[in-house]
Amino acid sequence: MKKFNVHILIFFLFGSCDLSVRNSDIDAIARVNNVYLTIDDIDQSLFYGLDKKDSLFQIQNVINDWATKALLEDGALVNINIKKQEEFERLIQQYRSDLYTSAYLEGLVKNNLDTIILDYQYEEIYKQNKELFVLKEDLIKLRYVNHEESMPNASDIKRRFKRYNFEDQAILDTISIQFNSFFLNDSVWIKSEDVLKKINPLTKGFNKVLLKKLNFIQLKDSLGLYLIQVNDIIEAGDQAPISYVLPTIKQIILNRRKLKLVNQLKVKL
Repeated sequence: MKKFNVHILIFFLFGSCDLSVRNSDIDAIARVNNVYLTIDDIDQSLFYGLDKKDSLFQIQNVINDWATKALLEDGALVNINIKKQEEFERLIQQYRSDLYTSAYLEGLVKNNLDTIILDYQYEEIYKQNKELFVLKEDLIKLRYVNHEESMPNASDIKRRFKRYNFEDQAILDTISIQFNSFFLNDSVWIKSEDVLKKINPLTKGFNKVLLKKLNFIQLKDSLGLYLIQVNDIIEAGDQAPISYVLPTIKQIILNRRKLKLVNQLKVKL
């Protein structure tokens, strides 16, 4: 393999570590054969907040990395046969073309894509693709509160938690800062596995089947008292509720629109 001489020229502007300040007589700061590295080639954000010593260390790293790559490229041009080099050049040109066309099409799609999705369109995709929306894990609607058992208002919390009318919801939300942890939005579907991670007793010997029934549960451990109200359950293997899969349906619809729009734009172009 052919050897190359490397000439590294490092300069420092004493009194300033800002590379944007330069000596007009010096442009190149490093050279590998006939290839030069200039200040303009370097990302100046690499030096923000650095003192003179750290800047020197940083620029030496930059130069070493650049010189190593330059040497490897020179070595490749000498040692890789012409046919292979031509193949690489074709790939480079293809990659360049793909980058430009993709960026251009992406901009056109962004400016022309209809992102408004009506309710009936969600329902249409949901009904047409039911096999895509079969649950792989149990879903559950519940609320829970974990608080110190010794709290003076514990009985009032339990009463309001179980009854849970509009006033109770407002009061429990207001005093929630007193709880160790809580989840009060019982109209939202969540994975039962996520519930198990939050409610320690369920994973430390208590029966996980408790979450399979619509009921009120009271448990306790070293962290305090847990009040749990299970409102609804859908088991793995059943159809996911549309409200739970709306983000997935939205992505399906938008992806289909993008594909259609791209094809239309290509025809027009």
